[in-house]
Amino acid sequence: MNYKFRFKIQINNRKYTCTNFIINHRSSVSMAFSSQLRPLFFCLLVLGFSCHAQLDSSFYSSSCPDLQSIVSSGMQDAVSSEPRMAASILRLHFHDCFVNGCDGSNLLDDTANFTGEKTAAPNKNSLRGFDTIDTIKSSVEASCNGTVSCADIVALAALEGIKAVNGPTWTVRLGRRDATTANFSGANSDLPPPNADLSTLISMFKAKNLDETDMTALSGAHTIGKARCVNFRGHIYNDTNINSTFAATRRENCPFSSGDNNLAPFDVQTENSFDNDFYQNLVAQKGLLHSDQELFNGGSQDSLVSTYSSDQATFFSDFMTAMSKMSEIDVLTGVDGEIRLNCRVVN
Repeated sequence: MNYKFRFKIQINNRKYTCTNFIINHRSSVSMAFSSQLRPLFFCLLVLGFSCHAQLDSSFYSSSCPDLQSIVSSGMQDAVSSEPRMAASILRLHFHDCFVNGCDGSNLLDDTANFTGEKTAAPNKNSLRGFDTIDTIKSSVEASCNGTVSCADIVALAALEGIKAVNGPTWTVRLGRRDATTANFSGANSDLPPPNADLSTLISMFKAKNLDETDMTALSGAHTIGKARCVNFRGHIYNDTNINSTFAATRRENCPFSSGDNNLAPFDVQTENSFDNDFYQNLVAQKGLLHSDQELFNGGSQDSLVSTYSSDQATFFSDFMTAMSKMSEIDVLTGVDGEIRLNCRVVN
C-alpha cells in the first residue's frame, strides 16, 4: 500500500513545504526507529515528491543575525547623503519584481551571454542605486559570506529606505535566491509606462497578481523621488487634466524638445518625506506623470485616491499590504538560482 502526504521540513535554515510524497508500505517499519532517524528513513523510502522553500522573516536569524541592522545602517547613510536614494532603491525593487519576479536580475551587468535589464527603455539613464546596494552587499558579505542574496538585500533596503524618510514599516519575509540571467525584453514590456491609461495600469498590475487597491497604494511611492522630463513632457504639454499653473511651472525646466534628463519632484509639497501628499496632488490635478493622474480622472480609483488624500493611516496600511505582496512575486527559493557574491555578476 502507498501513502501520499504533505509536510514541512527545515534543512540548513531553509524551510520547505513538501507535497505529493508517496511512501510504500515498508514505511511502517520506521516506527521502530527513534524520532531523530525517522525523517531520514522516510526520505530514503520516497518514490516521488516535490518541495519548495518558503520565505520567512527569520530566515537569516542564525546564519546572518546582524543582517537587518547592517542594511538599516547602510540605507540611513545613503539617505542622509542623498534623500532621493530612498525612492531610488524602492523603484529598483519595483522594477526587479515586475520583471521575472523579485530575483535581483536588474542588478546584473551585460555579459557575452545575455543583455542585462539596465539598458532597457524603462531603466536606461533612470534606474539607480546600484552603488548603494553594492556597498550594503559588501558589508553583509563581511559579516556572513555567501549567505544573503542580493534580491533579499534589495527587498530589505527598500523597507529601510522608506523608514528613513518617515514612511511605514512592513514585514519582509526572506529567503529569496538570485537569478542567473536577466530579461531585457521583459524589462521593456512588463513595466508600466508613464503614459499608460488606467485600464492598461490595471491589467499590468493584475498580471502580477496585484489588484486595483494594490496598484493605487503602490503608486503612492511617488510621494518621494523625482522623474525625468522625457517621462512627463507629454502630460504637461498635451493633457488637459492638469492644473495650468502646475504645468507652467514644470515646463520651465522641461522644454518641449530638449532637456530629457532634467528632473522634477513627484511631490510638489514634501518630496523627501513619505506621506499622503501624492494623493492630495492628484486631487488638485498636480500629478506629474500622465499615468499618475489617471488614478484620479473620473475613473474607478477616484474614490480610493480621495480616501488616501485625507487618511494617511489607511494609505499606509494598504501600502504595507501591497509591498508585502509585491516583494514576493515569483521569487526563487530553495535550490533555484544562487546566492551571488557580487550583485552585478553571476557567480
